[in-house]
Amino acid sequence: MRALPSRLSRIPAVGSDEPMPADGNEYNFCDTCTFSRTCLQSGYDKGRLRDLHVLIDHVGPFREGEHLFREGDPFTAIAAVRAGVVKTYVNDADGREQVQGFFLPGEIVGLSAISHDRYPCNAVALDTVQLCRFSFPDIAALATRIPSLQQQLFRLLSQDIGKATLLAGNYSADERMAAFLVSLSRRYAARGGNPDRFHLVMTRTDIANYLRLASETVSRVFRRFQDEGLIQVDRRDLRLLNLSRLETLARSVLRE
Repeated sequence: MRALPSRLSRIPAVGSDEPMPADGNEYNFCDTCTFSRTCLQSGYDKGRLRDLHVLIDHVGPFREGEHLFREGDPFTAIAAVRAGVVKTYVNDADGREQVQGFFLPGEIVGLSAISHDRYPCNAVALDTVQLCRFSFPDIAALATRIPSLQQQLFRLLSQDIGKATLLAGNYSADERMAAFLVSLSRRYAARGGNPDRFHLVMTRTDIANYLRLASETVSRVFRRFQDEGLIQVDRRDLRLLNLSRLETLARSVLRE
């Protein structure tokens, strides 16, 4: 286990070459802020939060393959993805990688470390990633003053646990893949993205690892879904042609 300092504990220069969401300013939240609606509904605009000494740092860019943190790094912060996609994973006793999840813009990385003093997994950028870093002691203190913020943290924790247990059942390859695609669609839609067309930043190998399938099986399912008119794939660009049918296939996995 490495004892390297977490990249979340410092602030590199920001300068992504990819389109970025609006950063906000002293008085306005970023476009992708996970907590903005909760704070605003509670009557706390960004100016008032500054008075409460909540430190929100823009962190990045992290280039493809760079780690945000590694298993065993001291836990000091959670981070909201502003741009890009983050993969979390662990290595088993034999050194084999086990993918735990993928995090899209607007989603929070690091929640699984709250009950520990150290991060229990690795987090790596799959493309150019930008983050908003939240000092966890500061946001936890703020949550005691804003009950709705505390509730939002609980919801995020519940969602994180749900993602971790999503594929624990005895499901078929088609059900697992359908659930993965439907989940991505809904997550992009919830953040203002296109629910029917998106870019799969993660590799087929990563998808297979996450779904606990063989890479060859993932490729076969993609081909079968294309042949059945459910999806259209052009390299990593994906279009969902029959979302309702995919939702039917995913129903057992998604507990619907």
